[in-house]
Amino acid sequence: MKMAILSFSTTISLHATILFLLANVLHVARASVHYHDFVLRETNITRNCTTMSLLTVNDSFPGPVIRVRKGDLVFVNVHNQGDYGVTLHWHGVKQPRNPWSDGPEYITQCPIKPQTNFTYEINFTDEEGTLWWHAHSDWTRATVHGAIVILPSEGSSFPFPKPDEEDIIVLSMYFRNLFLLIKILTILPILFSKSLTF
Repeated sequence: MKMAILSFSTTISLHATILFLLANVLHVARASVHYHDFVLRETNITRNCTTMSLLTVNDSFPGPVIRVRKGDLVFVNVHNQGDYGVTLHWHGVKQPRNPWSDGPEYITQCPIKPQTNFTYEINFTDEEGTLWWHAHSDWTRATVHGAIVILPSEGSSFPFPKPDEEDIIVLSMYFRNLFLLIKILTILPILFSKSLTF
């Protein structure tokens, strides 16, 4: 009797394992794999009637938009042709069992040194909607960033009425005079300390 129970539970366990693996294979089969090359380098950008040299991705500011579907896998090969080490962070992406592609400098990875490259693996498991990616190294996040558009998985619909069109707006700060910004930032603590003095 014990032998029959053991073989019955083993059979159920085997069937459950096969169903689980089959479901994962079918899910992966529907997902797509995308490849992007991000080239970071200093680029002359003109804004507000002023031309400045900025660290950009693929010579654009803001950087390129990544478009995927829920469940897709993305490989981004970052070629750092800039002068500083840099990492990229995929803001709002969970990265399950994949922390080495999350980007916080000196926490999950070392910076990508100048004249080297690193390939990120980004797995969009549960995410839907619009997120963003950005540099995660000191001041580089000011100019190295872009949007991530994650559509519902194939065969699914939006959790709201489908939009007629989309416009992506990426907000960032661009200062015509960096020295003016530094001056403002050094004066602010002095102003606040005097206003709080009784």
